[in-house]
Amino acid sequence: MSESRSGADAALPQAARQATTYTISDLAKAYDITPRTIRFYEDQGLLTPTREGRQRIFSERDNVRLRLILRGKRLGFSLAEAKEIIELYDMESGGERQLSYFLEKIGQQRQNLQQQQEDIAAILRELESVEERVKKALKKIRKK
Repeated sequence: MSESRSGADAALPQAARQATTYTISDLAKAYDITPRTIRFYEDQGLLTPTREGRQRIFSERDNVRLRLILRGKRLGFSLAEAKEIIELYDMESGGERQLSYFLEKIGQQRQNLQQQQEDIAAILRELESVEERVKKALKKIRKK
């Protein structure tokens, strides 16, 4: 789903919002992803649609799970981490465990991003230094 949308319900067609089931096309359109992506999540065991003939029918549970998967991806979590969080949520007592685990993962992700930020700053400083040396060398060559 594109980040400019506030939620899947607003993006789903009126008929789909009133229904408790969704087609793969409904979800793909709502979240601005391809049906292939949804099939991949199904293959990974994250979504469990029922079948009516050859058509996949997704439940509200699948819709919520897809929203969580995509939110996790936006936050930088791996698919395996998103799967763990969702599985904890699905457990009967998963609410507290899920939130504790999620807080732990948020802390880890924050540390990773801060380290990347520091690494990028160091690389930018190094590039500035190299750029200055190259400019000086070029200036000497042009004076000759």
